[in-house]
Amino acid sequence: QVQLVESGGGLVQAGGSLRLSCVASGSIFSLNAMGWFRQAPGKQRELVASIESTGITNFANSVKGRFTISRDNAKNTVYLQMNSLKPEDTAVYYCKMINFRAWGQGTQVIVSS
Repeated sequence: QVQLVESGGGLVQAGGSLRLSCVASGSIFSLNAMGWFRQAPGKQRELVASIESTGITNFANSVKGRFTISRDNAKNTVYLQMNSLKPEDTAVYYCKMINFRAWGQGTQVIVSS
């Protein structure tokens, strides 16, 4: 069973940056694609960015050019670097091993205008 623990959220002013981290349990991390999702109040959870086991990345149009995703397989960790944050980025951010059902508890990001 995969367990995921996100961290790094917080309150930041518009234009600022945050780096989210997600540590996954188990020995299968390096073999699987990882994704960062977010859910704003009253909205559906959406995929923000993903990274394949090969390192290939994909981003939602709303964050392209502002967010980067990376992984450290030695640490079973995936990162989301968020720059030029906007108030509309406010949400709870979750990481997920794409092909598994488990979710972490999420980390709250609040961007003030």
